[in-house]
Amino acid sequence: MNSIWKSTEELPRFPALKKNLKTEVLIIGGGMAGILTAYRLHQEGIPYILVEKGRIGGGVTENTTAKITVQHGLIYQKLVKNAGVDGARMYLDANQRAFDRFDELCRKVDCDYQRKDHFVYSVNSREKIKKELEALQKIGYQADFCKRLPLPFQVAGAVKFPDQAQFHPLKFLSFVAKGLHIYENTFVREMVGTVAKTDHAAIQAEKVIVTTHFPFLNKHGSYFLKLYQHRSYVLALEGGPEVGGMYVDESNTGLSFRNYRNFLLLGGGGHRTGAAGGNWAELRHFAKLHYPGVKERFFWATQDCMSLDGIPYIGQYSKNTLNLFVASGFNKWGMTGAMTASMVLGDLVRGQKNEFARIFDPSRSILKPQLAVNGFESVKNLLTVSQKRCPHLGCALKWNAAEHTWDCPCHGSRFSKDGKLLDNPANGDLK
Repeated sequence: MNSIWKSTEELPRFPALKKNLKTEVLIIGGGMAGILTAYRLHQEGIPYILVEKGRIGGGVTENTTAKITVQHGLIYQKLVKNAGVDGARMYLDANQRAFDRFDELCRKVDCDYQRKDHFVYSVNSREKIKKELEALQKIGYQADFCKRLPLPFQVAGAVKFPDQAQFHPLKFLSFVAKGLHIYENTFVREMVGTVAKTDHAAIQAEKVIVTTHFPFLNKHGSYFLKLYQHRSYVLALEGGPEVGGMYVDESNTGLSFRNYRNFLLLGGGGHRTGAAGGNWAELRHFAKLHYPGVKERFFWATQDCMSLDGIPYIGQYSKNTLNLFVASGFNKWGMTGAMTASMVLGDLVRGQKNEFARIFDPSRSILKPQLAVNGFESVKNLLTVSQKRCPHLGCALKWNAAEHTWDCPCHGSRFSKDGKLLDNPANGDLK
């Protein structure tokens, strides 16, 4: 069940940490956000160490669909409503800056980088598409309306962002990670202030950045209320049609399409982690119906942290943790989110202001409708009788028959059939 990216690229290896160390900045988590932040600090001569509990790029990064775009669903109409025109423009400008930085770096490495148009479509609501175009017009971005797409079904409409990009994420990560101060197979089990304790050593840092997908420190920031996780699935279909761009449904349970070489990457089947969903069965049924004769060569799944308002949490971990920082909640748009995190956090850990920090502030209001949903799921599953309990906060685990795993509906931790930790925020195996 390896992704097409993992099957076609070997990442560089780094040693495990065996001795105590001191550093100015410690980065915990070796996905795209952590590696890009380390790369930024490395380029600017800031002393740092990055530690990763397994292999770098081994989580969401190796399972992404690898689209680089400033179009994140139909988010701009929501931002104009909730953050105002200036806030929506700030979000767009931050992601455009991240996109431009990706463009600059990708042109230096063979990572199958291609500029492609990106489309967000709606199957049944032209009104949603119209509202998004109106919001974009207010903030000064020229997008296009499309009523037909080269997909095997009709749509109510789509918003087109021209000249976005796609790439091979692990080829890119291999380039960026070379020469960085990284320790793999180094699991941070506990934080005492800014001292990280691993199985074999301790790291004393002046400042700590947590890029562990779901923040693992529960004492600060209330991320167990502010985040939930969403699981989705991908098939790589050899001989699938060329669709000419990148396409994603505005619904979290819809389908996505993009090409990679002679493969069509078909994504979808999504659901809240721990809940029922279509998974690969839904995608295989769709492929059989619409793409007869293609061959499935790879299949995989990914998991995304979803924030309360569609905006990532990037900045100070909480108001009371001056030397602790975080990047999480990328809402399925982890490529530009990761680069944005590297820009914002690269400034904040040096005590400098960042022009985009306000819109991503993790301490912004949590009074959003999603908060009630997250709270309900937590209470319901805490009260559910089950022998299998998540070691994170004690929620009842649910059996995922498609992937043969135990999944937590509250916060998205996942465990293998024999109890081995697969996805955080749990910080250890089942007992």
